[in-house]
Amino acid sequence: MSAASPRRRRRLVHAAVVAASCFGLGIGAGALLPPADDWLALAGASDATAAAPTPTASATPVPGASSLAAITADPQATAVRTPEVEVTAPDVDDPDSLTVVVNKQRPLDPLDHVPDDLVTVEGIPNGVTMRAEAAAAMTALHEAAVEAGAGFSISTAYRAYGTQSSLYAGYVRSRGQDGADRFSARPGYSEHQTGLAADVSNGVCTLQACFATTAAGQYLAAHAWEHGYIVRYPAGSDAVTGYIYEPWHLRYVGAEVAAAMHDGGIATLEEYFGLDPAPDYR
Repeated sequence: MSAASPRRRRRLVHAAVVAASCFGLGIGAGALLPPADDWLALAGASDATAAAPTPTASATPVPGASSLAAITADPQATAVRTPEVEVTAPDVDDPDSLTVVVNKQRPLDPLDHVPDDLVTVEGIPNGVTMRAEAAAAMTALHEAAVEAGAGFSISTAYRAYGTQSSLYAGYVRSRGQDGADRFSARPGYSEHQTGLAADVSNGVCTLQACFATTAAGQYLAAHAWEHGYIVRYPAGSDAVTGYIYEPWHLRYVGAEVAAAMHDGGIATLEEYFGLDPAPDYR
């Protein structure tokens, strides 16, 4: 094997730091979250009955890094080259894309977007829904985890705009806006609204950083990529993703991208696609 480039070496070092941090943070980061019962009460609200407030914020797409600017302006431009996979600007901007990047500087367009292929995730209690491809991959991941003695459940997956509005408003009332923004997305800025994200649990350290030390947490950190999932908010990356460490938050990106990120030691979607960090809202 040829010697790794300086950029690749930096990515590998970063990956090692992230891996070490997963076991060094313990419960500390989880203390920032509200009590699990409060979170689950809000997250469990029915998307079918939640009233969806009319979006008032601008739904104009927020541009990413300058490296994507030319492609955004010219759809025929050469694709951005990333490890193993070629992606174009629409792949990270289109809310229907499996690789759409949603963060504090990249809202969904439109803000109240609803996926058109939501299905119930089979084989996992709670009747949560996700987009069809992500749901099938989650079922396969769950079956593999159970076989390895590291089974898990899903606390929440798809959340509609209205549900996210209620959830975020509750956190703002109890924590203030700055506190809420550390762990809860504003409506229209949530990965859960894409139908590609799920928060998992095994009944131990629910919605806390110590989930990473459980059998389920360790299995998912090591094997989720094999089923097209990544841990979206890894340790030590809050300045990039805008969110505290969440070892329970899985995001489906597809088998190719997940494998390329794993093989390249790349921790976040922002770094993988060469997008600007999103530590806070504009």
